[in-house]
Amino acid sequence: MAETSTKPYMIRALHEWCTDNGYTPQIVVRVDANTLVPPAHIQDGQITLNISVMATKGLTLGNDTIEFQARFNGVTENLYIPVGAVTALYARETGAGMGFEVEEHREQNTAATNTSTANFAAGTQAQKLNNPAAPAAVSPETAEPKRPKLTIVK
Repeated sequence: MAETSTKPYMIRALHEWCTDNGYTPQIVVRVDANTLVPPAHIQDGQITLNISVMATKGLTLGNDTIEFQARFNGVTENLYIPVGAVTALYARETGAGMGFEVEEHREQNTAATNTSTANFAAGTQAQKLNNPAAPAAVSPETAEPKRPKLTIVK
C-alpha cells in the first residue's frame, strides 16, 4: 500500500494553529481544470482564499480535496480544490505558514469522490434538494459572473 501524503495533515494542522491563535488562515491555490473557484478572482493562474471558520460554510479539509462554500461579491459559491493544487497556507496577519509542492492531479476511485464531491462542486446537490425537476447546473466556464443587486430603501 502506498504511503499517504503529509500535505493534507499539514494543511489541517496549520489551519487549526491559525484558528487557535486568532489568525486568518489563507490558502494559495494553483488553478487548473480540476479546481472549481470563482474565475473573476483568479490572478496569474492562482487564487488566495480565506478559509477561516467565519468566511466559509461547510469547510471540509479532506485528504484529497478541500471543499466549502464562500461568498464572493454577495453571491454564494461552491469551491472545490484538490489538495495537490494548494501551494501555501499562511496566517494573513503574520505571514507565518508553509509553502507546498504542487502535485499532479490524480483520479480518485472512491464513490464519494466521484459522485457527491462532483455534485457539490457543480452545485447540483443543493439544486436537486430545492427543486428536483431543475435542469443541470451551468458549467463555470460558460456562466457569467453574477452581479449583486442593491435596492435603495427609504
